[in-house]
Amino acid sequence: MPRKYFRKYLPDHAAIHGNKYLRVFRPLLKHPNLWHLNRHSVAGGVALGLFAGLIPGPLQMFTAAILAIIFRVNLPVAVVTTLYTNPFTWGPLILAAYAIGSWVTPGNRVPVASLEFDWQTQNWVEFPPAFWHWLWGLGETFLIGDLILASSLAVFGYFAVQFAWRLYIQAYVRRRRARPKPMAKRAADAD
Repeated sequence: MPRKYFRKYLPDHAAIHGNKYLRVFRPLLKHPNLWHLNRHSVAGGVALGLFAGLIPGPLQMFTAAILAIIFRVNLPVAVVTTLYTNPFTWGPLILAAYAIGSWVTPGNRVPVASLEFDWQTQNWVEFPPAFWHWLWGLGETFLIGDLILASSLAVFGYFAVQFAWRLYIQAYVRRRRARPKPMAKRAADAD
């Protein structure tokens, strides 16, 4: 992959060790795979980011960072990958997780009540508790479906990055072989 492009945005070891706010975490952040861009580290970071992105609540990036440290994969990639869940994609992901959960556990299907929140009369600060109450009302059907969906996305993301990386390297090698040789090398090869 275009490592040169990403390297200018990723911190190096000296920047991490010199940061005064990260001094406490210095022993945890010293493994080289947390910051290097190689095929396995980036693929693992994408997989963990896709998995942690479906954790309900505001702990997605924190969970991705903890999992990246535990599994020693690229930490910035894992954290940034969680951004695929946002206010626009969260609704369809909840519905997909619930559909998968109700397909796997047909006996536990709970009738889904609509989210009762009136934007006209209620304050927007009251929305998060109403949303959490509705989400927990989905029960174990949603949680099982969410776990299956997160695991499936993680496996797909891992192999997709591995495959894309391999295709990029093969195309790079083909382009390099197709380049014309310099004149001095052609003359030496002719002798």
